[in-house]
Amino acid sequence: MLIAVLSGFILAAFAPWLTRAFGDKAGWLLAILPASLFVYFASFIPAVSEQGAVVLEYSWIPGLDISLNMLVDGLSLLFALLISGIGTFIITYAGGYLRGHEYLPRFYGIMFSFMAAMLGLVLSNNLITLFVFWELTSITSFLLIGFNHEDKQARWCALQGLLVTVAGGLALLAGLVMIGITAGSFELSEVLAGGDVLRDNPLYTAIVLLVLAGCFTKSAQVPFHFWLPNAMAAPTPVSAFLHSATMVKAGVYLMARLNPGLGGTDLWLYLLGIVGALTMFTGSFMALRSTGIKAILAYTTIMALGTLTMLIGIGTEAAIIAAMTFLLAHALYKAALFMLAGAVDHETGTKNILKLGGLRGLMPITFLAACVAALSLAGLPPLFGFIAKELMFEATIGAPGIAFFVSLLALASAMMIAAMAAVFAIRPFTGELKETPKTPHEAPPSMLAGPVVLASLSLIFGLLGFIPAGAVVGSAVQAVYGSPLEVELYLWHGFNLPLLLSVLAIVGGVVLFLRWEQVLDTFSRMTFIDRFGPERGYEKSMDGLTWLAAWQTRTLQNGYLRTYLSVTVLTTVVLTLWAYFVRAGAPVHIGDLDFTFYELAVAGLVVVGAIVASVTSSRLGAVATLGMVGFGVALIYVLFSAPDLGITQIMVETLTVILLVLVLYRLPGFLKLSSPAARVRDAAIAGSLGVTMTLLILAVNGVTVVEPISDQLTAWSYPEAHGRNIVNVILVDFRALDTLGELFVVGLAGIGVYAMIRLRAEDKGQ
Repeated sequence: MLIAVLSGFILAAFAPWLTRAFGDKAGWLLAILPASLFVYFASFIPAVSEQGAVVLEYSWIPGLDISLNMLVDGLSLLFALLISGIGTFIITYAGGYLRGHEYLPRFYGIMFSFMAAMLGLVLSNNLITLFVFWELTSITSFLLIGFNHEDKQARWCALQGLLVTVAGGLALLAGLVMIGITAGSFELSEVLAGGDVLRDNPLYTAIVLLVLAGCFTKSAQVPFHFWLPNAMAAPTPVSAFLHSATMVKAGVYLMARLNPGLGGTDLWLYLLGIVGALTMFTGSFMALRSTGIKAILAYTTIMALGTLTMLIGIGTEAAIIAAMTFLLAHALYKAALFMLAGAVDHETGTKNILKLGGLRGLMPITFLAACVAALSLAGLPPLFGFIAKELMFEATIGAPGIAFFVSLLALASAMMIAAMAAVFAIRPFTGELKETPKTPHEAPPSMLAGPVVLASLSLIFGLLGFIPAGAVVGSAVQAVYGSPLEVELYLWHGFNLPLLLSVLAIVGGVVLFLRWEQVLDTFSRMTFIDRFGPERGYEKSMDGLTWLAAWQTRTLQNGYLRTYLSVTVLTTVVLTLWAYFVRAGAPVHIGDLDFTFYELAVAGLVVVGAIVASVTSSRLGAVATLGMVGFGVALIYVLFSAPDLGITQIMVETLTVILLVLVLYRLPGFLKLSSPAARVRDAAIAGSLGVTMTLLILAVNGVTVVEPISDQLTAWSYPEAHGRNIVNVILVDFRALDTLGELFVVGLAGIGVYAMIRLRAEDKGQ
């Protein structure tokens, strides 16, 4: 399993070379890996159906309780099958869509890395490794969205998606750490088996809010939904993969995964139920006012993500069954629709659905597949999408406390989505043939294989219902609900309220479709949506961040060393004293001060040197007195049996004094001294640091948290390292790697100085 997850990263390293070697056939060759992974994951279906979950253990960093354990249950298996199965068609599709593109080798490398990251995310059994893969999906999706890096808009959209999802990821990290601490384990299988441990903990509310912040940003829930349509700047193969089975559903996956541990409360119900329903309605509404063929599909994805979030929040048996069924149905028809949209754009040269028409005779296969996939999107029988929609209506009707609200939004959303499904399937293919930038013709087999197969599966799953999809969906429902449930998927449930709502949705969708151009005209005058929407808030926040960065640069990073020192010292003093007095209770234990007269004399010499260096107006005098301070410190090392440190200190001070004297000797005297007020201020800052350090030293000497390590190092010095000079033994043996790193830094600095001297000498020679 570990090899299966990481194989994508391995192939990513060789994909560019294979693409250049095999040319146009590379897509078919590279698709062998995800196809093989699909077969491998499918082999777990019997075991998961019987056992419920399979945990495969791989130790990674046992000292930090971090592992690469894999959890294979119904939920992770469903996602793994979707990622690898749809990924197979995406790879072959990309070979045709990006044929001849100069960056195609790089595309395959990033795509396989993204696929591997998604597999690692859904299969990880450890919260920390799950988060690592979570962030890898953000990074790789950033590279995919900004694939056309020469396009400024593509770069802007990629950065927007990265900032929004990574900001949520930081909150998610805090939430996952709190879950691990509260549950006593970072293993998901143990966390979910802990019953009400998380729900009964006082940190439950904070955990839910932090986790949902990560999930909502990743899965584009209101008000963070604006980044997802902008991700359409990516090539169509990327959009098809991200929107159907991968990144945007990562948040949905995590909410479903943690449902047994965090779900079942009013907070979970109302947050997910209401936010999900609003997102569902917002996505449907924005789709209705869009004319770009990819934009329409992007907003319908937001609708689907909101629907899934709402159903997970409702959390009843019917809702969880509906969520997993809808998840599978959406993946099938959305991947097909995106690839078909890309085929239309690729062969006609336009994405604007108003400029398309009459393509049915020139692109018959595309038209047929679009009709089937769009029928599933609209929720018409006998497609699998109809089953999912019926179950969704049944779940909203039975939602505790918010049934009327979510049912009303679900009905309105279903009407708008049915209208847009009709727009997608009918407008580009019927009517008179319109002139397009390219002469339309049928797409190549590599671009049609995926849509045809996935659309056919929507029809097969709808007709056969429970037989082909039931095992996987049933296991996923059990994993999300937390206990066994009887799952039966039927195309016909009789005459009931969900069927009535479905009929109303179709009728309303037909009316909206017939009046779509009038609706567009009305929406075009509603400019306040764009002026005051959440994306405008994002832009304002970015402007504010830029202003803040400019202000702090002017104020703090102004090029004056005294400002840097003052800010650093004051920050250290304030935070340290706050922790010292408020958190620690000022534990000062002075005790007996045991010192000799010569130790006191040396200390006095250091103090006098520091004072003189601070008040003198002579640069050379300041250097000389600073040297006195350094030599005094060296003498203290010698008095306390540290001759090695003393010798090192003497060498450093001697070299420093000589260099400073050589440099400062040629400089004029001080032209302007600080004002009395500035000197008083600086003295106060310096004095506060001295007082703080004195308090800390006294506190440390008076408190013993653990036994000092010095005793153990002394005992080990001769028998273990065969050395009587303990300091040398520590540096060379016990801290060998640390010392090696310091030597490397010194050597690197020496090479840099030598290069600068040689460069200066060569310039003079010229």
